[in-house]
Amino acid sequence: MAHACAVLALGLLALCLPFAVIVFVGEAVPSGGLTWDFSMGLGFGALAMIALQFALTGRLRWITHPFGADIVYLTHRYLSWGALALMGAHFAVLYVFHQPALGELNPLQARWELTAGRVSLLCFAGLVITSQWRKLLGLSYEWWRKLHLALAITGFVAAIAHVLGVGNLTDTAEKRALWLGATLGWVGLLVFARLIRPWMQSRNPWRVVANHDEGGGVRRLELAPEGRALTRWKPGQFAWLKIDRSPYGLIEHPFTISTAPEKGPNLSFAIKALGDHSTELAQTEIGARAYVDGPYGAFSVDRMAGAQGFVMIAGGVGITPILSNLHALDARNDLRPIILIYGNPTWDNMAFRDELDALRKRLNLTLVHVLDDPPEDWDGEHGQIDFDILTRHLAADTRDWPHLLCGPAPMIASLRGDLHRLGVHDRHIDYEIFELV
Repeated sequence: MAHACAVLALGLLALCLPFAVIVFVGEAVPSGGLTWDFSMGLGFGALAMIALQFALTGRLRWITHPFGADIVYLTHRYLSWGALALMGAHFAVLYVFHQPALGELNPLQARWELTAGRVSLLCFAGLVITSQWRKLLGLSYEWWRKLHLALAITGFVAAIAHVLGVGNLTDTAEKRALWLGATLGWVGLLVFARLIRPWMQSRNPWRVVANHDEGGGVRRLELAPEGRALTRWKPGQFAWLKIDRSPYGLIEHPFTISTAPEKGPNLSFAIKALGDHSTELAQTEIGARAYVDGPYGAFSVDRMAGAQGFVMIAGGVGITPILSNLHALDARNDLRPIILIYGNPTWDNMAFRDELDALRKRLNLTLVHVLDDPPEDWDGEHGQIDFDILTRHLAADTRDWPHLLCGPAPMIASLRGDLHRLGVHDRHIDYEIFELV
């Protein structure tokens, strides 16, 4: 909690710093009138929020650790909408109340610093639109990442150029130093994320030593370290994986580390071929070189050390982080009670069926299978995991246990509502955000 509060305080400080420098450093700022000052405040607030985005997406562990990388990425998404709204409002207020200050709107005739501001606005609008509606636009994940990086760099450079070129509230050395510092900080994050971190990965490659079929279209890749092994990872965490590609490349995907930390140094990743780069990864040959960036994530039983037991609910390939936690409990001979409700389309399309059955025999694990389309002789649960199924399998004394959910977003939303109806408080519900973009 202290770590989380410190990170939030630093973020708030970063957002407030431009206003503090403008108001309190140097000579008093002359007012241009209410609407003018309001527009300038919107613009500087937008720029501060934009600069903060690079820290949120830079995979800085001291930021992601208290919350989980998925929550940090979602915060980035929502703040991006907020930054775009502030930028649009900054332009709109000037257009309505101070149109002469905007000069020519035609970029061929406008002053360069005003055109830079409009380029920045268009770039960040493009960032938000292509992220929110990537699938609708038909953008593959790989091409989206390249476009996202290009628009982010162009947009931020254009925004800084706009602020310095226009010169409003940047008329002193102290105020120019503020934006120089923001620019250098942004450059530093970019250099770390795109040059230093890949260089570090290149010095610690991994090698694919096994590729097993786990059923349900899932393959399990096992990697052995050729340099320094991964340390200090917790069950349920994930890592970004590149195989047979340069560590400097942009094509990489996050996958849960399914190996228990006690069973290292080799790492296992469960990969389901979904028609994108994951299909290529699932077909990886033995001996391929890989690069691992991790660990990240907070979906771990290690954060729930005092729990009397666990309720785990998974849908399809969402079983992988839960399986990682089960393996860790097994390695520690932890016999606290666990209820696992696992939904799948069919019995034959189920991943890790035999592995879960073996874990059930070694752990204090109650395993409930739920099938969308069960075989004729099936006498277990069928359909979607819903309130009735939860009521039948979750006794009243489980309400204060941690409830770990992982699956598609509609499933998670539905389960949260059902668990609330059962009397499970939000603080006892933890879930992995299955898809961020």
